[in-house]
Amino acid sequence: MSGVSLATTPPSQHAEQSAPQTADTKSKQRTEPAPSAGGMMGSLRVIELQLVAFILVFSASGLVPLLDLVFPALASAYILALAHFAFPSSSSSSGTSNSQQEIFKGSRMFRIYVIVGTTIGLFLPLAYVLGGFARGDEHAVRSATPHLFLLSFQILTENIISSLSLFSPPVRALVPMIYTIRRIFVDIDWINDVWLNKSLPANARIQGLAVANLVYFSINLCGFLIPRFLPRAFERYFQERGEIYAKAGEDKRSMALNKPQLSEKKTD
Repeated sequence: MSGVSLATTPPSQHAEQSAPQTADTKSKQRTEPAPSAGGMMGSLRVIELQLVAFILVFSASGLVPLLDLVFPALASAYILALAHFAFPSSSSSSGTSNSQQEIFKGSRMFRIYVIVGTTIGLFLPLAYVLGGFARGDEHAVRSATPHLFLLSFQILTENIISSLSLFSPPVRALVPMIYTIRRIFVDIDWINDVWLNKSLPANARIQGLAVANLVYFSINLCGFLIPRFLPRAFERYFQERGEIYAKAGEDKRSMALNKPQLSEKKTD
């Protein structure tokens, strides 16, 4: 239970907790589900989807190149092909929870690292684009919008496949890799636009946002996704398949042992 849920407990609930526990209250406590962080995670996903819709509005205005507009469709088709032909899911139930599907559980420092990446990659570029609209700086808006467009589609894709058992761990791990590789090239074009094709303005620190995104996501790709995240996903995938094969072998052996017993009963 998080500190937020404890802090927002209504006074009536505190009164019920301090009152003597009768048989009715004990049975009520047994039937009521325990609070979880699912509501908070759901709210975060709603915010992410709102950001996706917000960026798509910018994309409809012609600020995203054709190649970047087509890239999510091509990436989605490739992901579906991988899920069907190369790395089919070994999960038989569609109700697998997200906590069970989590591939990498990082430490507190890793969570801070993810928050920093979200700030650099999503919130600051979004503020940069909004500021460009307010200033009437179409050049700044056109330079940063492709990065936001691809990152928004990555967030949307990850949220969708994390809730479906159709996609195995390797497929889920390849999604951020595919989008990060493409976005690195987009960030290079962003740097070229704001530093080379345009005279350096007075607010040069804001222009460093393109460099910060290139540095962060390059480190994320080469230092985390490739050497740690992807191997962990394959390890979990083949471990699950090994358990399935072992169970299937046990079932075959038990069936083979039961066949002589059935034949003996028939002869009797």
